Amino acid sequence: MEAHSGLSAKIVEEAGFEGIWASGLSMSAALGVRDNNELSWTQVLDMLEYMSDASSLPILVDGDTGYGNFNNFRRFVAKLCDRGIAGVCIEDKIFPKTNSFLGENQPLADIDEFCGKIKAGKDTQSHPDFQIVARVEALIAGRGLEEALKRAHAYADAGADAIVIHSKKSTADEIIEFCREFGDRTPVILIPTKYYRTPTEKLREAGASMIIWANHNLRASIRAMRDTCAVLREHQTLLEVESDVAPLGDVFSLAGSQELEEAEKRYLAATAPRRAIVLAATRGEELGDLTLDRPKCMLPVRGTSLLGRQVEALTRHGVADIRVVVGYKADAVEAPGISLVENAEYQTSGEAQSLSLALGEGDTIVSYGDILYRPFFLAMLEDREEDIVLAVDPRLSGRAGRDAVACTLPFSDDLDPDAETPLLKGFVGEGGDGEWVGLMRASAAGAARLRRTLDEMAAEGSLASADLGAVLTRMAAAGERIGVVYVTGFWRNVNDLMDLAQARDAV
Repeated sequence: MEAHSGLSAKIVEEAGFEGIWASGLSMSAALGVRDNNELSWTQVLDMLEYMSDASSLPILVDGDTGYGNFNNFRRFVAKLCDRGIAGVCIEDKIFPKTNSFLGENQPLADIDEFCGKIKAGKDTQSHPDFQIVARVEALIAGRGLEEALKRAHAYADAGADAIVIHSKKSTADEIIEFCREFGDRTPVILIPTKYYRTPTEKLREAGASMIIWANHNLRASIRAMRDTCAVLREHQTLLEVESDVAPLGDVFSLAGSQELEEAEKRYLAATAPRRAIVLAATRGEELGDLTLDRPKCMLPVRGTSLLGRQVEALTRHGVADIRVVVGYKADAVEAPGISLVENAEYQTSGEAQSLSLALGEGDTIVSYGDILYRPFFLAMLEDREEDIVLAVDPRLSGRAGRDAVACTLPFSDDLDPDAETPLLKGFVGEGGDGEWVGLMRASAAGAARLRRTLDEMAAEGSLASADLGAVLTRMAAAGERIGVVYVTGFWRNVNDLMDLAQARDAV
């Protein structure tokens, strides 16, 4: 079956054909040039390489007249063998060729010269199974059956592996007569482009070893493209054509997209996607009627909810997997690209249990659902080498509250890049070196150790009542190096109406 590109070659194989005819007419037309050797043999080689890569079927190339004399042809044969092409068919006409269906009384090549070309090709082929097929054009040129048989026998004597006998008549009478006279000396290949009304079985009975459907993929595509263009030009809408064209998924499949996906899994470095967990299960009673029908993470701050603003920051940072732990009014929680994890026991459990429900593998950002922060906080957390890093505001040191933290070093404006960096000592009831913002990062290794700690606390029965401060303090006491990044401002925690007003002023 004819093919003229990698795509059409793949379709031919998909259809179940046993081989590909790389038509010179079709390849030329596909590039918008005439079938008169306007396409160079090096350009043909380029196209064949794509076709060979796209299909495992053997390819018989329409080699026209061999692109010149014996020397040109043997170079062409050598290059075809290099590319794993199965064979080449050359016709006994003068270079540059004229298409067989154009004009009358086309001049034919000298028999001895053409036989020399066949011999040169056979002597050059580097693979023993490479086939050189001689195409006899005597019937096309009006030279009659006797001339056709004379040439066919001469080409077989020169080493041709098969003979193509060509005709432009609408009946197969002269083709069948040729097959009867020539016998089975070599395989005979037929191209019934003009005598297509003759049943294929009749051609087989006459002795045909192979039938070539020479240009029908190209011609089918021309009609389909013209029809589609005409409809779109007239109606100016895809509604009129979408059901009649191949779906995009078919295009991707033919191009081998699935194989690439599998190869990426095997060969690309396994980089786990960035993840984030937003803890947003509580109502926020201090906000009164504002949270009657929604949790406080959904309160609007100048048109966008607290959660929506966090999602925007995380998405800009390249976080693809954003899990939001919900509880109170879970149905009211929405934002683009998030997945919801429900803590059905949100009224009797704390942040640690919410985190336990959502924490998986890989690099993970963890945040409260009621905070706002500048996106650069996320980059600052990633710059530290520790596997768990917290953002801490030193301006609030000395303030009583559950998120007050003690660190190994107080805040300093020292710009020395080699200066010692602070670590978490633990969460304290009051005093300390600052307040945790409610934002942290755990590397893949840090997330695994955090997961292990949560599981240990669950086994002990202390997880349900624990907050994140208790979890992190426990890990620090056990020797975990938890980094601290000091941030001065550029964030808000919304616990009451005053906080909400300040958040709206800050945005």
